[in-house]
Amino acid sequence: MPAMTYTLRWPDASQTAAYSPSLVIQDYFQPGQSYALDEFLSRLREATDIANERVRAKFGFACSRAGDQLRSLEALAARFSSLPGARVEVLGFGPAD
Repeated sequence: MPAMTYTLRWPDASQTAAYSPSLVIQDYFQPGQSYALDEFLSRLREATDIANERVRAKFGFACSRAGDQLRSLEALAARFSSLPGARVEVLGFGPAD
C-alpha cells in the first residue's frame, strides 16, 4: 500500500508534516490550496476513513498511525477554532518517511 506525507501550513504560519497510509489524501487536497478550518477537518476525516478502510481490506486491521495522525491534526486545528477565517494550506505531497 503506497503511503505518503503531506505538509500543512497553519494560520500562525507554522508547518506540520503529516502521514497518510494511502494516496487517497491527494483526492481531497490540492497543493497550494487553502481550506477553511471546518472544511479541512471534514475532508481530512473522510480521507483518513477511506485510507483506513483500504488498509483494513488489505491487512485486516486499520492503520493506528493514521488514527494517531488524525487526532494530532484535530488537536492542532482546535488551537485555531476561535480565529475568524482560519485556513489551513496544503503545501505539497511527498514520499512516506
